[in-house]
Amino acid sequence: MANTAIEKEEKRVSRFQWFVFTGLIPTLFAILIVLIVLSFAGINVFDKAKEYGQKIPFLSNLIEETTPKTIEELETTMIKLEGQIKDKEAQIADLETELDGKDKEVERGKLEMEQLQMQIDELMAIQEENKKAFKDIVETYETMSAKKAAPIITNMSEQEALKILSNLNSEQLASIMENLEPANAAKYTELLTNENE
Repeated sequence: MANTAIEKEEKRVSRFQWFVFTGLIPTLFAILIVLIVLSFAGINVFDKAKEYGQKIPFLSNLIEETTPKTIEELETTMIKLEGQIKDKEAQIADLETELDGKDKEVERGKLEMEQLQMQIDELMAIQEENKKAFKDIVETYETMSAKKAAPIITNMSEQEALKILSNLNSEQLASIMENLEPANAAKYTELLTNENE
């Protein structure tokens, strides 16, 4: 039984060897000789194969995809690609210019913000000084005698007088009101009342 398996294996090998030696090698040798003869005859076998291959529907698609382009087509493609590269470079340059402009705008904005902050700080300092000065004025009127303060109040504008009178303590306010003429006292009393509402 072991001998039959070995014999079958030998028959398979011998059939394959027979096919290679009698069919495959002579066919390849014949094709090689035909190619050499045709190339000496001036016939380009590969161009003819492409030509006939393009007539066959399925092979024509494969040949078109694998066919190398002519030099003119490659140069045209290269020119198009160079044009696209130049367009992209121009776009990049435009974007860089725009970016620089935006950076400068941001810097200007920061400078303006710093200047505005400085102005706000200055105005707040001035406001503090004005509050302190006004407080000093109110304290002056509180220490001043009512007889001397009353005529000064009547010579001021209503707004200034009202501002000072509304910040005086109640005792000094009462004393100044006593020393005002009745019409002025009534006017300032009415203004103070309207302001507190």
